[in-house]
Amino acid sequence: MAGNIAKRANGKWRARYRDESGKEHSRHFDRKIDAQQWLDAVTSAVVTGTYADPQAGRITFAAFFGEWSARQVWAPGTVLAMSLAARSVPFAGKPMKQVRRSDVETWIKQMDAAALAHGTIKTRYVNVRSVFRAAVKDRVIGNDPTDAVRLPRGRRPDVAMSIPTPEDVGQLMAVADERFQPFIALCAFAGLRLGEAAGVQLGDVDFLRKSLKVSRQVQRVNGGAIDVRAPKYGSERVVYLADSLVRVLSAHVAAHGTLGKERWLFAGDSDNPPHQNTVSYWWRKALRDAELSGIKLHDLRHFYASGLIAAGCDVVTVQRSLGHSKATTTLNTYAHLWPTAEDRTRKAAESIMSASLGHHGVPKSAGNLSRL
Repeated sequence: MAGNIAKRANGKWRARYRDESGKEHSRHFDRKIDAQQWLDAVTSAVVTGTYADPQAGRITFAAFFGEWSARQVWAPGTVLAMSLAARSVPFAGKPMKQVRRSDVETWIKQMDAAALAHGTIKTRYVNVRSVFRAAVKDRVIGNDPTDAVRLPRGRRPDVAMSIPTPEDVGQLMAVADERFQPFIALCAFAGLRLGEAAGVQLGDVDFLRKSLKVSRQVQRVNGGAIDVRAPKYGSERVVYLADSLVRVLSAHVAAHGTLGKERWLFAGDSDNPPHQNTVSYWWRKALRDAELSGIKLHDLRHFYASGLIAAGCDVVTVQRSLGHSKATTTLNTYAHLWPTAEDRTRKAAESIMSASLGHHGVPKSAGNLSRL
């Protein structure tokens, strides 16, 4: 970057520089030291990679989002989520360079005051932050005003998570409509998400090897239509099925067949698989018939994960079974369900003691411990 300072005929000091594209920028100051400090600040920004074209920052947040989002390769669900987040900010009409950290904090406070779920607030914040990060990389602004903004604290997973009991799941399976029972089974005993279960085709089930390939999901889009697409990133997987679940699926196909040329296991409208609204109706009816409340269909996925963990499965096994893209996601969600060091120590000590005492049993003196 080339820059210089010169004294004008009117006594002012003019500092100017040319950016990497050759465009000239200049400012006038009463004192030479102020001109030098400004030029030094610009030079420092160029060196540290935080330089941004002063003119570029005049574009409003809404306008920049419109231009930037049009270039992104997003799934339809991401388009909706990003648009919703962008529309929710109160600084949409502000020039990007004028958006301050305080503006972002005010927005977060407004969402919290409106009693939005902490997960919703975090999702919107992350989406909006991606807009500002793109602006920084494109040198529209020099700094990201969303950086390190504090979000409301959510409830701990061990408190917030609701896990149905085996009795609850058994009751739901017993009273649910015969055609919906296999759907519940796939969620509770294979950990499928709603959209993944809705998207199962006969060819996905290997009855001989007792496995299920999760390779698509069904989503509802505007107007009530359905959209069949690949699962969430990293969620394509093979799930190994219990013998009982294989029998449930086999009986379902034998009794009710499949739908359409794709051979969907579950029927929606026409020859399409069911979407979220249809499944939600089935679920509410099953809950009502089972005389249960407060259980979400997604809680069956937690039920499956807790069962794997209780059976001694490690983090990677649970991660792959659930289709999490990273093991950290599994740990952040279910870490509280794994045995603690204290639990493992007690179990190991009990094993050592049992092996040592064998058929001799506990020493008689142990019966006197209660008197000490």
